[in-house]
Amino acid sequence: MKYLPLNPEIFIQNRKRFREKMEKNAIAIFNSNDELPTNGDQLYKFKQNSDLLWLAGIEQEDSMLVLFPDNPDTKFREVLVLVRPNETKEKWDGHRLRVNEAVAISGIQTIVWLDSLEAMLQPWIHYADTIYLNSNENDRKSNWVPVRDYRYAEQMKQRYPLHNYKRSARIMKDLRAIKTALEIEVLQKAIDITDITMRQLLNFIKPGVMEYEIEAEIYHSFLSQRATGPAYSSIIASGDRARTLHYVENNLECKDGELILMDFGAEYGNYCADLTRTIPVNGKFSRRQKTVYNACLHLHHYAASILKPGISIIDYTEKLGDEATVIFQKIGLLKKSDIKNEDPENRAYRKYLYHGISHHLGIDVHDLGTRTEPIKAGMVFTIEPGIYIEEEQMGIRIENNFWITKNGNKDLMKNIPITVEEIEALMKK
Repeated sequence: MKYLPLNPEIFIQNRKRFREKMEKNAIAIFNSNDELPTNGDQLYKFKQNSDLLWLAGIEQEDSMLVLFPDNPDTKFREVLVLVRPNETKEKWDGHRLRVNEAVAISGIQTIVWLDSLEAMLQPWIHYADTIYLNSNENDRKSNWVPVRDYRYAEQMKQRYPLHNYKRSARIMKDLRAIKTALEIEVLQKAIDITDITMRQLLNFIKPGVMEYEIEAEIYHSFLSQRATGPAYSSIIASGDRARTLHYVENNLECKDGELILMDFGAEYGNYCADLTRTIPVNGKFSRRQKTVYNACLHLHHYAASILKPGISIIDYTEKLGDEATVIFQKIGLLKKSDIKNEDPENRAYRKYLYHGISHHLGIDVHDLGTRTEPIKAGMVFTIEPGIYIEEEQMGIRIENNFWITKNGNKDLMKNIPITVEEIEALMKK
């Protein structure tokens, strides 16, 4: 790993929170993700199962975590399972974790090699009444591929058909949505790396630069600051490309007079930053660009003023839509007749703002959490309103990351330049 070792107390606390939600005399088993082939004998870069990461901090493939708080043998109440280091494999693929290294990362004292697990697991299962199995659920995720979680669940139910089975995902969805202070420290590091990178870009971008050159600067800056890399595929969209929400080709020239929308964030310690800024390629907003940008910034600030405990994402989005309707009329995008005749299911403002305003953020860029229940203190959300005008070939989005507090929220990106004046002054330098 490129990042510095994290405080294992993060994972110790997370496991404690999970154990407290388990039924009595229950065992929970978490598997790592599959290694997936590309073509020939090549593999995609391995990405660990997010739930296993959240609970143990282990990035290595073929790992498992077993939690059994009521195990009669206290030594095996939490067990980390790893591949036994193999000299031949290490010559090809590199170092594998030793016991002391795994203990230091996870805080788990009992390490078992994968080739020894089978004989140990069966008596544990026989002691247990309930088995929690992971399913890595996310409302945005398609489950067409039979990944390891689902294959393992089928195997367990065939071998132990009379046990009571439960989905650990029901617990993880609630727990992972609420970040501890230790988690926020890691997330803030990812954000600080993103902040430095953004400031470097303000000095780098000028007419004639290619979108992929900007992407390369981002990647270089992230790696030089010990980030794993980008938290997701960077969106570098100049001109009319900014209206494409997930534009990732990043292959065209940034021209004088255009705006460029940049949506990127660093991953550090497996926690993800998610920033969007829209800036003028030549360093100076035109009058119209400034008007639309400030309208978007107004929506950003308004959203921050109402995103607090007690409101649901659905109600929050509806209120933001009401404000957007007023603002879009002021800047000439909507007429009174558009508003009067709008379809309640497809409101008039949606022509210019056609995506959600916020999503949960954490180990996953689109992290686990509810959209229907009231927001709670400890959650982390993006706030990212946008204005996309086909007639003017313009797209603007502004995004920061917010930690929900008891009475409101804290802008974790408050130091990153956001106003027209800040952006222009830094680009002028």
